[in-house]
Amino acid sequence: MTSDLETQLQQLRQEAEAAITSSDTLGNLETLRVSYLGKKGQLSQILKGMGKLDASERPRIGGLANQVKEALQQGLEQKKSDLNQAAIAAQLAAETLDVTMPGTYVPQGHIHPLNSTIDKALDIFVGLGYTIAQGPEMETDYYNFEALNTPPDHPARDMQDTFYLPDGNLLRTHTSAVQIHYMEDHEPPIRIAAPGRCYRRDTEDATHAAVFHQIEILAVDKGLTFTDLKGTIKVFIEQMFGDVPIRFRASYFPFTEPSAEVDVQWKGRWLEVLGCGMVDPNVLKNVGYDPEVYTGFAAGFGVERFAMVLHQIDDIRRLYTSDLRFLRQF
Repeated sequence: MTSDLETQLQQLRQEAEAAITSSDTLGNLETLRVSYLGKKGQLSQILKGMGKLDASERPRIGGLANQVKEALQQGLEQKKSDLNQAAIAAQLAAETLDVTMPGTYVPQGHIHPLNSTIDKALDIFVGLGYTIAQGPEMETDYYNFEALNTPPDHPARDMQDTFYLPDGNLLRTHTSAVQIHYMEDHEPPIRIAAPGRCYRRDTEDATHAAVFHQIEILAVDKGLTFTDLKGTIKVFIEQMFGDVPIRFRASYFPFTEPSAEVDVQWKGRWLEVLGCGMVDPNVLKNVGYDPEVYTGFAAGFGVERFAMVLHQIDDIRRLYTSDLRFLRQF
């Protein structure tokens, strides 16, 4: 009986050590541990036969069983450590980056010519002490027309082809409406630049679009004159276009009096670039300013027109087609 148990223990050790050595996963290794050393494992099954041994033989067989158990436990721990190290090495190999390899090419983005023109213009006005002001693109008739000295029966409304909405509101035709909002909330002196998107029912062609961008400025203070307006416009034009000839032509706008249009001589010909004038006293009254105390001037221009001149763009529609061949030039 004793020799049978010894033989079984030796065979178990040999079999288990071989299985542990050939194991290639942690899951398989755990299965082997349970199979050989678990409560119902093969070692426990063999040791059940010790009850039939003589008392003098039990210590020797028990010691041999402990040797087998310790050998298997050490083999399992060593194999577990080896498998863990191999897994770490494999992960490092898979995640290793070759820093000498060229990176994936990602084309660099470009600032859209409209955005760059807006940024340049606003930087100039901020440098002159103006504050940036913005307002809603959907406006009421009052802010877009009436408050700007353009009542319902005013003939100047024929100059605006407006997008009216079912609720009676409209899409603003100019950023002048921002001036009314700002003046209602602030007391003079004020100096603001109002950039934004505008909408008119123009037939689209090389120089007209139904959606376009404007920047308007407004200054209100005591003692402002047309000379202040001309000086401001001159500094702005010089910063945008350089030292070019400028001329002011008399014009008409419902919300300014007197009014003027400004031309610059660009590449040998005169180009109209903006409209301006002194704020009409009625506009000042509409926002609660006393026209006997305060005067103001305003000016506005289309961003697309400036961008087309500065970048020699022949068709306004190119600004909205998202053609990469066009945009990469900027």
